[in-house]
Amino acid sequence: MKKVLSFAVISLLVLVLAACGGGEKGIEEGKLVIGASNVPHAEILEEAKPLLEDQGIELDIQTYTDYIIPNQALRDKDIDANFFQHEPYLKSQIEENDYEFVSAGGVHIEPIGVYSKEYDSLEELPEGAEILMSNSVADHGRILAMLEEKGLITLKEGVEVTSASVDDIDENPKNLEFNTQFEAAFLPQAYLNGDGDAVLINGNYALGADIDPEKEAIALESGENNPYVNLIVVREEDKDNEQIKALVEVLQSDEIKAFIEEEYKGSVLPAKASDEE
Repeated sequence: MKKVLSFAVISLLVLVLAACGGGEKGIEEGKLVIGASNVPHAEILEEAKPLLEDQGIELDIQTYTDYIIPNQALRDKDIDANFFQHEPYLKSQIEENDYEFVSAGGVHIEPIGVYSKEYDSLEELPEGAEILMSNSVADHGRILAMLEEKGLITLKEGVEVTSASVDDIDENPKNLEFNTQFEAAFLPQAYLNGDGDAVLINGNYALGADIDPEKEAIALESGENNPYVNLIVVREEDKDNEQIKALVEVLQSDEIKAFIEEEYKGSVLPAKASDEE
């Protein structure tokens, strides 16, 4: 009986110690673990690896194919930072999940593109054309602002663009029908299948599906005054970490900007100085 009780006490102690140790994860000296979308984020990070190695920092890149898990992994301290989201999406996730996250800096912009297998321009879209777009509410305002800029719709006066929805459309001369049921990751396949009259696809998903935005998009979002810069996101407690600062400095360096311009030829745009903060 004593042996049984001793074993039980030891087991309890092990569990308590394990539980106490579970929250001790954090940034390791000389190493950063960062979660990123495959394209272009992980590719940009690969280019940054040797520049960080020169500063004694090993970069461990974990890739993700969705927009949910990278923030959960950051919260759980399975990674030290993530690189896949823009500020409006980050704000929406903080509000929904009480994440204690901040942006450490902006790196690049991925222009959303309009794609169609049947039409060669926005002007050719017919009356009542079906427009397929992401079910991510954080993307709706961005897409609608783009369509307004291109002259297809107008939004109601006073609407905050980053939070706009299809209900905020004021004028829709072609009576476009907006289908918002698609996960962003599935939109490239919808386009390749010829679904809908036009498909709005985020730049990273287009590139990941070997769709060339510069050649295939019938319209691309402008990079001017664009609030959708992709960010390095960290836990609030790590915002002043020197290794995080070094990572952001490298990603905002002239070397990485030149790589982005050469590699993606306008399909991905380096963030400007005012966007990087």
